[in-house]
Amino acid sequence: MATEEIKKAPAKRAKKTAAPAAVQKLRIKVRAYEHKVLDASVRQIMDTALRYDAKIAGPIPLPTEIKKYTVNRSTFVYKDAREQFEMRIHKRVIDILEPNAKVIEALTNLSLPSGVTIEVKMV
Repeated sequence: MATEEIKKAPAKRAKKTAAPAAVQKLRIKVRAYEHKVLDASVRQIMDTALRYDAKIAGPIPLPTEIKKYTVNRSTFVYKDAREQFEMRIHKRVIDILEPNAKVIEALTNLSLPSGVTIEVKMV
């Protein structure tokens, strides 16, 4: 047998890539029973954020939550006579990318109409 040279493939080096910096996001969920009031308050939030040169993603409409209730019309006899009621909860999401302190302070001092619920998270 002839001497055979066995060539080894060069070892692969693990590439060092810089991990993308975690982008801070302020996620604002807005909920209301009336869509006109909701849209007005979302517009107010967006105007406040844009005033301080913040990047905004949204408003993203989320599915409307519908709660239905069925109630007997009469108290005792007429079982077949019923009324149905529903409550619609409209929702929107706004993401503020890389918020600075001025934006956060301006949003906390914002006065919104009654009936609008706001949930703020740092993501």
